[in-house]
Amino acid sequence: MSGESAMSSYARGVRDGLPFLAVILPFAILFGVIATEAGLSVYEAVAFSVVVIAGAAQFTAIQLMQDQAPVLVVIASALAVNLRMAMYSASITPHLGALTLWKRALVGYFLVDQTYALAILEYERRPQSSRAEKFAYFMGAVTPICLPWYAATYLGAMLGSAVPTELGLDFALPIAFLAMIGPMLRSPAHIAAAIVATLAALFAAGLPYNLGLIVGGLAGMIAGAWVEQRMGDVP
Repeated sequence: MSGESAMSSYARGVRDGLPFLAVILPFAILFGVIATEAGLSVYEAVAFSVVVIAGAAQFTAIQLMQDQAPVLVVIASALAVNLRMAMYSASITPHLGALTLWKRALVGYFLVDQTYALAILEYERRPQSSRAEKFAYFMGAVTPICLPWYAATYLGAMLGSAVPTELGLDFALPIAFLAMIGPMLRSPAHIAAAIVATLAALFAAGLPYNLGLIVGGLAGMIAGAWVEQRMGDVP
């Protein structure tokens, strides 16, 4: 594998990741604003993004902290929201699992919804790519998706209340998930999981501490696994 091939893969990853800036920037700015309004300092808000780098979990934790939920509930809810990362990791391991330790650590740290969605689609389109090319593509996708997250969080934290939450910047989260999930609903199991998770989360929306989200996620995983098993039993 030539260095030129790796650079080409990296450049393709950057190009594919650029459209997500339209979602990443307002979403991260909004988090910075909300984090400071919740009482975090600018440093704490940015550190939150650097350490966790998972928007949905960050918003969940901040909301629960504002609601004065028990620490255990905050941690459990954030972990539940990020439980999908374990599935992402298992899915991407056949492609990147044999990398050196430091490269696997980078992939694990930067494995978020957008980088996973782009990478797995790329690997399906180009199954002949070498492992080094796949890693280069992944890091290319990381560049416009993950790195601006830190800068935009800092900007939002600095602006603070100067950016009113009434602007509706939180539109970015549902749009991002729809854009990522839509192209990946390719099998009856995927579709069943999405429908059941959505319905279960809606029905359980009244549960305290956002526990309806956990219910929805678990229901979706069970439904998807059941449909996949049933289809596997069909001759």
